[in-house]
Amino acid sequence: MTSLSRLWRGEIPLFTAFWTWAVLGGLLVNIISSAMFLALITNDQTILAVIAGYATSLPYNLLVTVGVWRAAARYTGERQWAELARIATVVGMALLSVT
Repeated sequence: MTSLSRLWRGEIPLFTAFWTWAVLGGLLVNIISSAMFLALITNDQTILAVIAGYATSLPYNLLVTVGVWRAAARYTGERQWAELARIATVVGMALLSVT
């Protein structure tokens, strides 16, 4: 839990928050939740499919978006990279959350 707490507080480097947690982790969590959704929906478990599909991805996407946002605030390099990471994460996680 320490890593997740540090991510939430923005205490990890922006590079790690963005590439490891947002990009790689985001794809993995959202692929798994989509697979669960599809498996349940094909078995006519509509309500369970919606719950399983969103119960894992939405909290993760929110956690990562906040973590990257806060890590970007602490970033000491060129501001353009921090702002691009924020924009890419917000847009990416929003897209992954609604599909």
